[in-house]
Amino acid sequence: MSKTEALPLYERKHLKNTIPRLIELTILFLCFSLLGYRLLHLKNHGFIWLVALLCESWFTFIWILVVNIKWNPIAIKTYPERLLQRNLELPPLDMFVTTADPVLEPPIITVNTVISLLSMDYPANKLACYLSDDAASPLTYFCLVEASEFAKLWIPFCKKYNVPVRAPFRYFSDQSLFTGNSSSEFQEDWNIMKDEYRRLCQKIEEAAQKSVPCELTGDFAAFVDIDRRSHPTIIKVAFLYILSPVLFSWRPKPLQKQFTRECKFQAYICN
Repeated sequence: MSKTEALPLYERKHLKNTIPRLIELTILFLCFSLLGYRLLHLKNHGFIWLVALLCESWFTFIWILVVNIKWNPIAIKTYPERLLQRNLELPPLDMFVTTADPVLEPPIITVNTVISLLSMDYPANKLACYLSDDAASPLTYFCLVEASEFAKLWIPFCKKYNVPVRAPFRYFSDQSLFTGNSSSEFQEDWNIMKDEYRRLCQKIEEAAQKSVPCELTGDFAAFVDIDRRSHPTIIKVAFLYILSPVLFSWRPKPLQKQFTRECKFQAYICN
C-alpha cells in the first residue's frame, strides 16, 4: 500500500455544540452588560463598585478563555493497529547492545536481550541489532552463535502465536502466559520451545565454566591469544533468514541485495 493510499492512523470528528454555544454566548452577553452597567454608574457608588468592576472584568476575561477552548470541540479516534499495515513508511530501526565483562554481565542476560530485540513485532527487513563487546570475549560470541540457532525456532513461534513477551527467560517464567492459549498445538510447541531454551541455557552455563568455551578455530580463530586491553577490532556479521528453508551465514561485508523481507541481522563487534 502506497503512502497516498494508506489508511489514516486517526480520525478527527467535529461534535455538535449548538446549544452549549447559545448558553455561553448568553452568559458572555450578561457579563458585558454588567460591566457596562458598572461603568455607567461608577461615579455614584465609589470605591466598592470599582473593586466589583475589577473582579467582574477578570471573571469575564477568564470566561472568554474558557469559551474559546470549548467553542469547537472535536473527538479523535485512533487506529494503532493500522500502523503495522504501513510497512513502507516505517523507518529502519538500529538497536545497539553493549557488554563489557561476561563475568559481571552473564551472557544469558545478553543473549535474552538480543533475542527479544530481534523478535520485535516490526518488519524484519528494517530491524538490525548490533552488539558491542569491550571484553572481546569468545564466550560472548559463542553464546550469540548458539542463540542464533535458538532464534530460528523462537522468532517463528512468537509470530505464529503473537507472543506478548518476547524475552525467553521472562516468557517461560510466567505460567499465566502459557495458560492463555489452551490449544493442543500451542501446548506442544510451547513445550518444544521450553526444552530448546533449557538446552540453550545449559550450553551457555557449561561454556561459562570453561576457560575457553570451544576450540578457537574457524570463526573463533580471531580470538586466539587476544588481549582484552589491546586488540584489533573484530567484526562478525550474522544473517538469520526466517524462511523455509532456514539459511544462516557469516560474512565480513554483507551485500545489500541479500536482504529479504524476513531477514534478521545481527552484528558482533569487539572494540
